Amino acid sequence: MEAPVPRRTRIQQEKRELILEAALDVFAANGFRGSTIDQIAEAAGMSKPNLLYYFRRKEDIHETLMQRLLDTWLAPLRELDDVGDPITELKSYVRRKLEMARDFPRQSRLFANEILQGAPRIMPMLEGELKSLVDEKAAIITGWMHAGKIAGTDPYHLIFAIWATTQHYADFDVQVRAVLGPDRGGDGRFEDAARFLEQLIVNGLTPAR
Repeated sequence: MEAPVPRRTRIQQEKRELILEAALDVFAANGFRGSTIDQIAEAAGMSKPNLLYYFRRKEDIHETLMQRLLDTWLAPLRELDDVGDPITELKSYVRRKLEMARDFPRQSRLFANEILQGAPRIMPMLEGELKSLVDEKAAIITGWMHAGKIAGTDPYHLIFAIWATTQHYADFDVQVRAVLGPDRGGDGRFEDAARFLEQLIVNGLTPAR
């Protein structure tokens, strides 16, 4: 029988969160390969030996962040409900993804950096948890199509398109604000994007009468 894992004290948990918050900044700015334990320790305001008491390796910090990120990223897709109205469900999914682009830009850049490197540290997550969830939701979308509730299309590429269009506002935010200019590049850009993408969903998926 395995020994129970010792419960962390409040101070230990706070230290871990401090390290993870600092690492998020470092990894989002430099990628995994360009980041070091020394950089993370400096960003966290602690010594390297102190940091290594909580995380033995850079890989352990990164893995913890990526698991949290995947859980957060998948939450809106999990909420896609086969009982609800399809157009309403998909519009809500778009809006939740845009809210994440607005609220979690560092996490989005961290994920993008990992994918651009070939996802060497998260491939099991992508091929396991992510694929299973996408397969499940693609089946729901296919069911809506067969029932004539939405126009026929490829459910996987529909999900990919939603990912691409919404995460663009996090990963390329500097470009978005530069092109929109000072009059349209403020906080309202996310609401403008939501309205446009919702209209795109409605126009593209409303069945022909």
